[in-house]
Amino acid sequence: MTIEFFKYQGTGNDFVMVDDRNLQFPVSKELIASICHRRFGVGADGLILLQNDTAYDFRMVYFNADGGEGSMCGNGGRCVVQFASDLGVFSGKTRFIAIDGEHEATISGDTITLKMSGVKDLERYDAFDFMNTGSPHYVTYVDDVNEADVVGIGSEIRYGSVYGPKGGTNVNFVEIIEENHLSVRTYERGVEDETFSCGTGVTACALSAHLRKGWGSPIKVETIGGTLQVAFTNTDNGEFSDIYLIGPAVKVFSGTLTV
Repeated sequence: MTIEFFKYQGTGNDFVMVDDRNLQFPVSKELIASICHRRFGVGADGLILLQNDTAYDFRMVYFNADGGEGSMCGNGGRCVVQFASDLGVFSGKTRFIAIDGEHEATISGDTITLKMSGVKDLERYDAFDFMNTGSPHYVTYVDDVNEADVVGIGSEIRYGSVYGPKGGTNVNFVEIIEENHLSVRTYERGVEDETFSCGTGVTACALSAHLRKGWGSPIKVETIGGTLQVAFTNTDNGEFSDIYLIGPAVKVFSGTLTV
């Protein structure tokens, strides 16, 4: 069986995209992991299927690089929006469904504005914050993010903290550059490594900085792969709404796979 695929990246977070509107992709953990392998496959942080949905423009189904179905991926969300636009599924503005619910997005030039899920039930501690922005995120602050042991410490927290038995958590290391401006590095579960960028992680870090520093919206966030912005509304009852992840998504190349 031959499958056409497309490679997209959003601030260096890269994905294999498949148009699966005919529901013919043979989903298996082993196959997806092999496709995402950076030595023996196409190489990616995850794989995304674009499928039809009767109530929305399309459905996003996301798999981590280890082949398991993942929680929401913000950079992947922007990439699948660009992919759907390139396929002619919509023009300008879209509504789609993902594992965490409904999302809206708009495309303006090279910039995609993706509405994220609302956030509530934040856990705040002296040394870190924890929240679910579509995926679970542990947020801790460091003096120099370039010196952070992202993989070593990140993997320990991902598996060894109280969140380990609950399926684990992504781990973000944050440096404050100046007011409304952060630098972030993220250890991603499912990839089990540092990625160039993590959209739900960037979102969590921006909301955490707002709570700790009182910064307004939007907040600019630097990642290894580029710059993102997060806009939001604090409802003042411990919840955030109207959260938008803003940044690019780019097609890199396309090809075919024999599976």
